[in-house]
Amino acid sequence: MTRYRTAHFICRAISCSERIAMQNQWRNRVAAGRAFTSMRAVWNGLKAITNYKTPSPNTERPPSPPPALQISEDEVCQVFRKNKRRKAPGPDGVTPACLKTCADQLAPIFSQIFNRSLELCDVPSCFKHSTIIPLPKKPKMTGLNDYRPVALTSVVMKSFEKLVLAYLKNISGPLLDPLQFSYRANRSVDDAVNMGLHFILQHLDKIGNYVRILFVDFSVAFNTIIPTLLQTKLNQLCVPSSICQWITSFLTDRQQVVRMGKFTSNSCTTSTGAPQGCVLSPLLFSLYTNDCTSKDPSVKLLTFADDTTVIGLIKDGDESAYRQEVKELAVWCSHNNLELNILKTVETTMDFRRNPPCSPPTYYHGQHCNRLYFLRQLRKFNLPRELLKQFYSAIIESILCTSITLWFSSATKTDLTRLQRIVRTAERIIGTTLPTLQDLYSFRVSKRASKIILDPSHPAHFLFKLLLFGRRYRTQSQA
Repeated sequence: MTRYRTAHFICRAISCSERIAMQNQWRNRVAAGRAFTSMRAVWNGLKAITNYKTPSPNTERPPSPPPALQISEDEVCQVFRKNKRRKAPGPDGVTPACLKTCADQLAPIFSQIFNRSLELCDVPSCFKHSTIIPLPKKPKMTGLNDYRPVALTSVVMKSFEKLVLAYLKNISGPLLDPLQFSYRANRSVDDAVNMGLHFILQHLDKIGNYVRILFVDFSVAFNTIIPTLLQTKLNQLCVPSSICQWITSFLTDRQQVVRMGKFTSNSCTTSTGAPQGCVLSPLLFSLYTNDCTSKDPSVKLLTFADDTTVIGLIKDGDESAYRQEVKELAVWCSHNNLELNILKTVETTMDFRRNPPCSPPTYYHGQHCNRLYFLRQLRKFNLPRELLKQFYSAIIESILCTSITLWFSSATKTDLTRLQRIVRTAERIIGTTLPTLQDLYSFRVSKRASKIILDPSHPAHFLFKLLLFGRRYRTQSQA
């Protein structure tokens, strides 16, 4: 046995010395410029220098889950053509204009790359590079928290994310909390406010009831997502395991730098959170917080992205259910790596018995006057009437009608008269008739109601009930 070991070590030493000699020989040939006489010589030299060994034909890669999503060339071509030319390129320098112009030529190549990535459940490292651009939240900066870190990522990866996003929406749509109103079709912030007002006012109609409302805000919500915890939640939502592993790869080992003006920081690696600016980040956060719901029917938990509102419908002075839900919300945040923003988390009480609320409607009179000035200036340049109407609709009417379905019915006659005066002033400047606020309100309410009626998954769908003859809907007083 001793002789065998000695011979074995001698053979290893000889082979090692031969390999070192060959490497030194090829290094000398490269330095002398005589290594690249042919492609075979180049390949042999690279194998000698790097000690490359041809893998055995029996060596197999560990099996990965079968891909649940297959992307076709037509889908890639369509998503490339929808890119906006003026969008900024990512760290790789690929511009949206390039993808849009060469969509037909690039679609076959990138469809193979995307499918291979889904098959291996791994995102290429070049697709996970990002440049963080700090954008100010306020006109005056007082600290780092006053900046919003927006990630500038690869345009190719954003197109890839859009294809995965459409697949995830089809799977997770029916399983999402109905009181989550963000990043979903036929949902808006107006729906969230309307549902909150419906719960509050319906409860306050009964004598002796009052409402406690807690407005919750999370600190840097998107940056707190733990990929392993998210993967567990996605498995519970019946998302295929291959997609779950792909999402975990998408969120881990991300290389990023911070760029501010002409200065760029050193690169660092992060494996926590979803970058703000990625296509998948909003939906992933909604799925991450999907299990944060209320267990008591007297407490409603409405969410819009990372903004959460806890509405406690208090009856007979019993606040135990409301307080319990608030405690469970705090515990859930600690278990899911979310931190409450104490400065922006506030509570209010609505009680008609003691202090009737008097909240005046919000309107932007000063801004309207400034915008009417620009409308007058455009009129002096003899712009066509149709262009002036388009300017009014885009710049002035859009501000006037912001959330008009929420505040119009409760606005006083004096306030409505002042707002309608702006519309009449615009009519005189343009020289044509414009729709009144009442017409805009009626149109938007009927349009919104028709969409809610056609969507059984909408939380307000149950408010619309047909009369016996089936042609008209009954009012809330009749219901």
